[in-house]
Amino acid sequence: MTHPSPTVPAPVTRTSRTRPTLPGPSRRTATAAHALAAFAAARLTGLLALAVAAHASHQDVFRLLGRSWDSRWYTGIAAHGYGRTLYFEPGVVQSDLAFFPLYPALIRAVETVTPIGYGAAGLLVSWLGAGAAAIGIYKIAERLHGHRTATVLVLLWGLLPHSVILTMAYTEPVLTALAAGSLYALLTDRWIWAGALAALAGLARPNGFAVAAAVAVTAVYELVRRRGRVPHRLWTGAALAPVGWGAYVLWVGARRGDPLGGYFAVQRGWGSRFDFGRGSLAFVRHLLLDGDKLVFAMTLVIVAAALLLYGLLLCDRAPLPLLVYTGVLLLITVGGSGFFESKPRFLLPAFPLLLPLACALVRTARARPPHAVLVVGALAGLSLAYGTYLVTTARMPL
Repeated sequence: MTHPSPTVPAPVTRTSRTRPTLPGPSRRTATAAHALAAFAAARLTGLLALAVAAHASHQDVFRLLGRSWDSRWYTGIAAHGYGRTLYFEPGVVQSDLAFFPLYPALIRAVETVTPIGYGAAGLLVSWLGAGAAAIGIYKIAERLHGHRTATVLVLLWGLLPHSVILTMAYTEPVLTALAAGSLYALLTDRWIWAGALAALAGLARPNGFAVAAAVAVTAVYELVRRRGRVPHRLWTGAALAPVGWGAYVLWVGARRGDPLGGYFAVQRGWGSRFDFGRGSLAFVRHLLLDGDKLVFAMTLVIVAAALLLYGLLLCDRAPLPLLVYTGVLLLITVGGSGFFESKPRFLLPAFPLLLPLACALVRTARARPPHAVLVVGALAGLSLAYGTYLVTTARMPL
Protein backbone atom coordinates (compact mmCIF):
# COMPACT_ATOMS: atom_id res chain seq x y z
CA MET A 1 0.00 0.00 0.00
CA THR A 2 1.48 3.35 -1.00
CA HIS A 3 1.08 6.73 0.65
CA PRO A 4 1.78 10.25 -0.55
CA SER A 5 3.60 10.99 2.71
CA PRO A 6 4.76 8.90 5.66
CA THR A 7 2.34 10.57 8.04
CA VAL A 8 -0.88 10.95 6.04
CA PRO A 9 -2.50 7.89 4.43
CA ALA A 10 -3.91 7.96 0.93
CA PRO A 11 -7.43 9.37 0.64
CA VAL A 12 -10.27 6.88 0.87
CA THR A 13 -12.41 6.68 -2.29
CA ARG A 14 -16.14 6.22 -1.66
CA THR A 15 -19.10 5.78 -3.95
CA SER A 16 -22.83 5.65 -3.36
CA ARG A 17 -22.77 1.85 -3.64
CA THR A 18 -19.94 1.22 -1.23
CA ARG A 19 -19.88 1.33 2.50
CA PRO A 20 -17.37 3.67 4.15
CA THR A 21 -13.94 2.12 4.48
CA LEU A 22 -13.30 3.69 7.87
CA PRO A 23 -15.92 2.78 10.51
CA GLY A 24 -17.42 5.29 12.90
CA PRO A 25 -16.19 5.77 16.48
CA SER A 26 -18.47 3.15 18.03
CA ARG A 27 -17.60 0.63 15.34
CA ARG A 28 -13.88 1.30 15.76
CA THR A 29 -14.19 0.79 19.50
CA ALA A 30 -15.99 -2.51 18.96
CA THR A 31 -13.46 -3.86 16.48
CA ALA A 32 -10.55 -2.78 18.69
CA ALA A 33 -12.19 -4.64 21.57
CA HIS A 34 -12.53 -7.74 19.38
CA ALA A 35 -8.83 -7.56 18.50
CA LEU A 36 -7.88 -7.15 22.15
CA ALA A 37 -10.11 -10.09 23.06
CA ALA A 38 -8.42 -12.28 20.43
CA PHE A 39 -5.00 -11.28 21.74
CA ALA A 40 -6.04 -11.93 25.35
CA ALA A 41 -7.44 -15.35 24.41
CA ALA A 42 -4.16 -16.28 22.72
CA ARG A 43 -2.05 -15.25 25.69
CA LEU A 44 -4.38 -16.69 28.33
CA THR A 45 -4.32 -20.02 26.51
CA GLY A 46 -0.54 -19.88 26.50
CA LEU A 47 -0.56 -19.02 30.19
CA LEU A 48 -2.82 -21.99 30.91
CA ALA A 49 -0.54 -24.36 28.98
CA LEU A 50 2.44 -23.01 30.92
CA ALA A 51 0.66 -23.47 34.24
CA VAL A 52 -0.23 -27.08 33.41
CA ALA A 53 3.36 -27.86 32.39
CA ALA A 54 4.75 -26.14 35.48
CA HIS A 55 2.41 -28.10 37.75
CA ALA A 56 3.34 -31.38 36.04
CA SER A 57 7.06 -30.67 36.53
CA HIS A 58 6.61 -29.40 40.12
CA GLN A 59 7.65 -25.83 39.33
CA ASP A 60 6.23 -22.58 40.68
CA VAL A 61 4.48 -20.84 37.78
CA PHE A 62 4.60 -17.45 39.50
CA ARG A 63 8.36 -17.71 39.94
CA LEU A 64 8.77 -18.75 36.31
CA LEU A 65 6.77 -15.74 35.11
CA GLY A 66 7.79 -13.05 37.57
CA ARG A 67 11.30 -13.96 38.72
CA SER A 68 13.10 -15.55 35.78
CA TRP A 69 16.39 -14.28 34.36
CA ASP A 70 16.19 -10.53 33.66
CA SER A 71 13.02 -10.24 35.74
CA ARG A 72 15.14 -10.68 38.87
CA TRP A 73 17.38 -7.80 37.83
CA TYR A 74 14.40 -5.52 37.20
CA THR A 75 12.68 -6.32 40.48
CA GLY A 76 15.99 -5.92 42.29
CA ILE A 77 16.45 -2.43 40.83
CA ALA A 78 12.85 -1.59 41.73
CA ALA A 79 13.39 -2.71 45.31
CA HIS A 80 16.92 -1.46 46.02
CA GLY A 81 17.98 0.88 43.21
CA TYR A 82 21.09 0.51 41.11
CA GLY A 83 24.38 -0.81 42.46
CA ARG A 84 24.48 -4.60 41.96
CA THR A 85 27.40 -6.14 40.05
CA LEU A 86 28.26 -9.82 39.51
CA TYR A 87 31.77 -10.94 38.56
CA PHE A 88 32.36 -14.13 36.59
CA GLU A 89 35.33 -15.26 34.51
CA PRO A 90 37.74 -12.56 33.32
CA GLY A 91 36.00 -10.05 31.07
CA VAL A 92 32.45 -10.93 32.19
CA VAL A 93 31.12 -8.34 34.63
CA GLN A 94 27.33 -8.06 34.85
CA SER A 95 26.17 -4.72 36.25
CA ASP A 96 22.55 -3.74 36.73
CA LEU A 97 23.37 -0.45 35.01
CA ALA A 98 22.79 -2.34 31.74
CA PHE A 99 19.04 -2.23 32.47
CA PHE A 100 17.17 0.94 31.59
CA PRO A 101 15.12 2.58 34.38
CA LEU A 102 11.52 3.00 33.14
CA TYR A 103 10.28 -0.53 33.82
CA PRO A 104 11.79 -0.79 37.33
CA ALA A 105 10.32 2.65 38.12
CA LEU A 106 6.87 1.46 37.04
CA ILE A 107 7.25 -1.69 39.14
CA ARG A 108 8.20 0.37 42.17
CA ALA A 109 5.26 2.73 41.62
CA VAL A 110 2.77 -0.16 41.43
CA GLU A 111 4.30 -1.85 44.47
CA THR A 112 4.05 1.41 46.41
CA VAL A 113 0.34 2.04 45.75
CA THR A 114 -0.89 -1.57 45.86
CA PRO A 115 -0.58 -4.40 48.39
CA ILE A 116 1.24 -6.70 45.95
CA GLY A 117 4.97 -7.51 45.87
CA TYR A 118 7.59 -6.59 43.31
CA GLY A 119 7.24 -9.76 41.24
CA ALA A 120 3.47 -9.41 40.96
CA ALA A 121 3.86 -5.69 40.22
CA GLY A 122 6.25 -6.53 37.38
CA LEU A 123 3.71 -8.93 35.92
CA LEU A 124 0.89 -6.40 36.23
CA VAL A 125 2.93 -3.72 34.44
CA SER A 126 3.84 -6.16 31.67
CA TRP A 127 0.29 -7.39 31.19
CA LEU A 128 -1.10 -3.86 31.05
CA GLY A 129 1.70 -2.93 28.67
CA ALA A 130 0.89 -5.89 26.43
CA GLY A 131 -2.77 -4.86 26.30
CA ALA A 132 -1.87 -1.26 25.47
CA ALA A 133 0.56 -2.50 22.81
CA ALA A 134 -2.14 -4.66 21.23
CA ILE A 135 -4.45 -1.66 20.97
CA GLY A 136 -1.68 0.50 19.49
CA ILE A 137 -0.77 -2.15 16.94
CA TYR A 138 -4.44 -2.47 16.01
CA LYS A 139 -4.82 1.29 15.51
CA ILE A 140 -1.81 1.45 13.18
CA ALA A 141 -2.89 -1.51 11.05
CA GLU A 142 -6.53 -0.37 10.95
CA ARG A 143 -5.45 3.00 9.60
CA LEU A 144 -3.31 1.39 6.90
CA HIS A 145 -5.26 -1.74 5.92
CA GLY A 146 -8.64 -1.86 7.69
CA HIS A 147 -9.97 -3.58 10.79
CA ARG A 148 -9.74 -7.20 9.56
CA THR A 149 -6.04 -6.98 8.84
CA ALA A 150 -5.55 -5.10 12.10
CA THR A 151 -7.27 -7.84 14.09
CA VAL A 152 -5.23 -10.55 12.38
CA LEU A 153 -2.02 -8.60 13.01
CA VAL A 154 -2.74 -8.36 16.73
CA LEU A 155 -3.56 -12.07 16.86
CA LEU A 156 -0.36 -12.99 15.02
CA TRP A 157 1.67 -10.87 17.42
CA GLY A 158 0.12 -12.80 20.31
CA LEU A 159 0.93 -16.14 18.62
CA LEU A 160 4.61 -15.65 17.87
CA PRO A 161 6.75 -18.61 18.99
CA HIS A 162 8.35 -16.42 21.68
CA SER A 163 5.25 -14.40 22.63
CA VAL A 164 5.31 -16.11 26.03
CA ILE A 165 7.56 -13.17 26.96
CA LEU A 166 4.46 -10.95 26.79
CA THR A 167 3.09 -12.70 29.90
CA MET A 168 6.36 -12.48 31.85
CA ALA A 169 7.94 -9.67 33.86
CA TYR A 170 9.98 -8.30 30.96
CA THR A 171 10.18 -4.87 29.33
CA GLU A 172 9.16 -5.77 25.76
CA PRO A 173 5.41 -5.17 26.28
CA VAL A 174 6.05 -1.68 27.67
CA LEU A 175 8.48 -0.80 24.88
CA THR A 176 6.07 -2.07 22.22
CA ALA A 177 3.20 -0.04 23.68
CA LEU A 178 5.27 3.15 23.64
CA ALA A 179 6.61 2.41 20.16
CA ALA A 180 3.14 1.75 18.74
CA GLY A 181 1.84 4.95 20.29
CA SER A 182 4.71 7.00 18.89
CA LEU A 183 4.41 5.49 15.41
CA TYR A 184 0.65 6.07 15.36
CA ALA A 185 1.27 9.67 16.38
CA LEU A 186 3.68 10.03 13.46
CA LEU A 187 1.13 8.58 11.04
CA THR A 188 -1.45 11.07 12.28
CA ASP A 189 0.88 14.09 12.36
CA ARG A 190 0.99 14.41 16.16
CA TRP A 191 4.65 15.29 16.49
CA ILE A 192 4.85 16.23 20.15
CA TRP A 193 3.13 13.00 21.18
CA ALA A 194 5.44 11.05 18.90
CA GLY A 195 8.52 12.67 20.42
CA ALA A 196 7.36 12.32 24.03
CA LEU A 197 6.50 8.62 23.63
CA ALA A 198 9.80 8.03 21.82
CA ALA A 199 11.61 9.62 24.76
CA LEU A 200 9.85 7.22 27.15
CA ALA A 201 10.65 4.28 24.87
CA GLY A 202 14.29 5.33 25.07
CA LEU A 203 14.07 4.92 28.85
CA ALA A 204 12.60 1.42 28.54
CA ARG A 205 15.25 -0.59 26.68
CA PRO A 206 18.51 -0.03 24.76
CA ASN A 207 16.77 -0.82 21.46
CA GLY A 208 14.12 1.78 22.32
CA PHE A 209 16.44 4.05 20.37
CA ALA A 210 14.72 2.67 17.26
CA VAL A 211 11.62 4.74 18.06
CA ALA A 212 13.63 7.96 18.26
CA ALA A 213 15.32 7.04 14.97
CA ALA A 214 11.91 6.68 13.32
CA VAL A 215 10.85 10.11 14.58
CA ALA A 216 14.12 11.74 13.48
CA VAL A 217 14.21 10.23 9.98
CA THR A 218 10.55 11.02 9.40
CA ALA A 219 11.12 14.59 10.55
CA VAL A 220 14.01 15.00 8.11
CA TYR A 221 11.90 13.55 5.31
CA GLU A 222 9.07 15.98 6.04
CA LEU A 223 11.52 18.87 6.29
CA VAL A 224 12.88 18.10 2.82
CA ARG A 225 9.46 17.34 1.32
CA ARG A 226 7.95 20.58 2.60
CA ARG A 227 11.11 22.58 1.79
CA GLY A 228 11.59 23.67 5.36
CA ARG A 229 8.04 24.89 5.90
CA VAL A 230 7.15 22.67 8.84
CA PRO A 231 5.25 23.44 12.08
CA HIS A 232 7.08 23.96 15.37
CA ARG A 233 5.50 20.73 16.61
CA LEU A 234 7.76 18.77 14.26
CA TRP A 235 10.90 20.39 15.67
CA THR A 236 9.71 19.83 19.24
CA GLY A 237 8.86 16.18 18.64
CA ALA A 238 12.16 15.49 16.90
CA ALA A 239 14.08 17.14 19.74
CA LEU A 240 12.19 15.19 22.42
CA ALA A 241 12.55 11.77 20.79
CA PRO A 242 16.18 10.90 21.75
CA VAL A 243 16.09 12.55 25.20
CA GLY A 244 15.22 9.43 27.21
CA TRP A 245 17.80 7.12 25.65
CA GLY A 246 20.51 9.76 25.60
CA ALA A 247 19.88 10.87 29.18
CA TYR A 248 20.23 7.38 30.61
CA VAL A 249 23.34 6.55 28.56
CA LEU A 250 24.99 9.79 29.70
CA TRP A 251 23.91 9.23 33.32
CA VAL A 252 25.47 5.76 33.40
CA GLY A 253 28.59 7.14 31.72
CA ALA A 254 28.91 9.91 34.32
CA ARG A 255 28.41 7.38 37.10
CA ARG A 256 31.19 5.23 35.64
CA GLY A 257 33.52 8.17 35.10
CA ASP A 258 33.29 8.04 31.30
CA PRO A 259 30.29 10.11 30.13
CA LEU A 260 30.35 8.98 26.50
CA GLY A 261 31.65 5.44 26.83
CA GLY A 262 30.65 4.26 30.28
CA TYR A 263 27.33 2.68 29.32
CA PHE A 264 28.88 0.79 26.41
CA ALA A 265 31.59 -0.50 28.76
CA VAL A 266 28.81 -1.87 30.98
CA GLN A 267 27.33 -3.64 27.95
CA ARG A 268 30.71 -5.10 27.02
CA GLY A 269 30.94 -6.49 30.54
CA TRP A 270 27.81 -8.49 29.76
CA GLY A 271 29.38 -9.70 26.52
CA SER A 272 27.09 -7.47 24.43
CA ARG A 273 28.51 -5.15 21.81
CA PHE A 274 27.69 -3.99 18.31
CA ASP A 275 30.20 -5.63 15.95
CA PHE A 276 28.31 -5.41 12.63
CA GLY A 277 27.21 -9.04 12.89
CA ARG A 278 30.58 -10.75 13.32
CA GLY A 279 29.54 -12.37 16.59
CA SER A 280 26.22 -13.52 15.12
CA LEU A 281 27.92 -15.01 12.07
CA ALA A 282 30.42 -16.84 14.27
CA PHE A 283 27.60 -18.28 16.35
CA VAL A 284 25.67 -19.36 13.24
CA ARG A 285 28.82 -21.08 11.99
CA HIS A 286 29.11 -22.90 15.32
CA LEU A 287 25.44 -23.89 15.15
CA LEU A 288 25.67 -25.22 11.60
CA LEU A 289 28.98 -27.04 12.01
CA ASP A 290 28.77 -28.32 15.58
CA GLY A 291 25.04 -28.53 16.29
CA ASP A 292 23.46 -27.27 19.47
CA LYS A 293 20.22 -27.00 21.38
CA LEU A 294 16.78 -26.51 19.90
CA VAL A 295 16.60 -22.92 21.16
CA PHE A 296 19.56 -21.85 19.03
CA ALA A 297 18.19 -23.52 15.91
CA MET A 298 14.80 -21.91 16.48
CA THR A 299 16.47 -18.54 16.99
CA LEU A 300 18.24 -18.88 13.66
CA VAL A 301 14.94 -19.65 11.89
CA ILE A 302 13.15 -16.71 13.56
CA VAL A 303 15.88 -14.20 12.69
CA ALA A 304 15.99 -15.45 9.09
CA ALA A 305 12.19 -15.16 8.86
CA ALA A 306 12.38 -11.62 10.26
CA LEU A 307 14.82 -10.59 7.53
CA LEU A 308 12.53 -12.07 4.87
CA LEU A 309 9.49 -10.32 6.32
CA TYR A 310 11.35 -7.01 6.33
CA GLY A 311 12.05 -7.49 2.64
CA LEU A 312 8.32 -8.01 2.07
CA LEU A 313 7.57 -4.90 4.13
CA LEU A 314 9.89 -2.92 1.87
CA CYS A 315 8.22 -4.36 -1.22
CA ASP A 316 4.82 -3.33 0.16
CA ARG A 317 6.11 0.26 0.50
CA ALA A 318 5.08 0.55 4.12
CA PRO A 319 5.10 4.07 5.62
CA LEU A 320 8.56 5.45 6.36
CA PRO A 321 8.23 5.48 10.19
CA LEU A 322 7.45 1.74 10.23
CA LEU A 323 10.34 0.95 7.90
CA VAL A 324 12.86 2.96 9.90
CA TYR A 325 11.70 1.67 13.29
CA THR A 326 11.69 -1.97 12.20
CA GLY A 327 14.93 -1.64 10.26
CA VAL A 328 16.79 -0.21 13.25
CA LEU A 329 15.44 -2.96 15.51
CA LEU A 330 16.63 -5.57 13.00
CA LEU A 331 20.02 -3.90 12.68
CA ILE A 332 20.51 -3.84 16.46
CA THR A 333 19.38 -7.46 16.79
CA VAL A 334 21.39 -8.93 13.93
CA GLY A 335 24.40 -6.67 14.36
CA GLY A 336 24.75 -7.18 18.11
CA SER A 337 26.81 -9.96 19.66
CA GLY A 338 26.10 -11.92 22.81
CA PHE A 339 22.99 -13.77 24.01
CA PHE A 340 22.13 -15.22 20.61
CA GLU A 341 19.20 -17.10 22.12
CA SER A 342 17.61 -13.79 23.18
CA LYS A 343 17.36 -12.34 19.67
CA PRO A 344 13.72 -13.44 19.15
CA ARG A 345 12.82 -11.49 22.29
CA PHE A 346 14.61 -8.43 20.97
CA LEU A 347 12.44 -8.69 17.84
CA LEU A 348 9.12 -8.87 19.70
CA PRO A 349 8.59 -5.09 19.44
CA ALA A 350 9.11 -5.30 15.65
CA PHE A 351 5.41 -5.92 15.02
CA PRO A 352 5.39 -4.23 11.56
CA LEU A 353 7.23 -7.31 10.28
CA LEU A 354 3.95 -9.19 10.59
CA LEU A 355 1.98 -6.79 8.37
CA PRO A 356 2.69 -8.63 5.07
CA LEU A 357 1.72 -11.92 6.72
CA ALA A 358 -1.47 -10.43 8.16
CA CYS A 359 -2.49 -9.01 4.77
CA ALA A 360 -1.83 -12.37 3.09
CA LEU A 361 -3.79 -14.23 5.76
CA VAL A 362 -6.81 -11.95 5.30
CA ARG A 363 -6.74 -12.58 1.56
CA THR A 364 -6.49 -16.31 2.21
CA ALA A 365 -9.41 -16.18 4.64
CA ARG A 366 -11.59 -14.60 1.97
CA ALA A 367 -10.66 -17.10 -0.74
CA ARG A 368 -10.05 -20.29 1.27
CA PRO A 369 -11.26 -19.99 4.89
CA PRO A 370 -10.17 -23.51 5.93
CA HIS A 371 -6.60 -22.75 4.85
CA ALA A 372 -6.51 -19.63 7.02
CA VAL A 373 -7.90 -21.56 9.99
CA LEU A 374 -5.24 -24.22 9.51
CA VAL A 375 -2.45 -21.63 9.43
CA VAL A 376 -3.67 -19.88 12.57
CA GLY A 377 -4.11 -23.23 14.32
CA ALA A 378 -0.59 -24.28 13.43
CA LEU A 379 0.83 -20.98 14.70
CA ALA A 380 -1.15 -21.33 17.91
CA GLY A 381 0.13 -24.85 18.45
CA LEU A 382 3.73 -23.77 17.84
CA SER A 383 3.34 -20.79 20.16
CA LEU A 384 1.87 -22.86 22.99
CA ALA A 385 4.37 -25.69 22.70
CA TYR A 386 7.52 -23.63 22.16
CA GLY A 387 6.63 -20.97 24.72
CA THR A 388 5.97 -23.62 27.36
CA TYR A 389 9.22 -25.37 26.46
CA LEU A 390 11.22 -22.12 26.72
CA VAL A 391 10.03 -21.31 30.22
CA THR A 392 9.70 -24.75 31.84
CA THR A 393 12.28 -26.92 30.11
CA ALA A 394 14.97 -25.07 28.16
CA ARG A 395 16.42 -23.30 31.22
CA MET A 396 18.26 -20.80 29.06
CA PRO A 397 18.35 -17.01 29.26
CA LEU A 398 15.34 -15.51 27.56
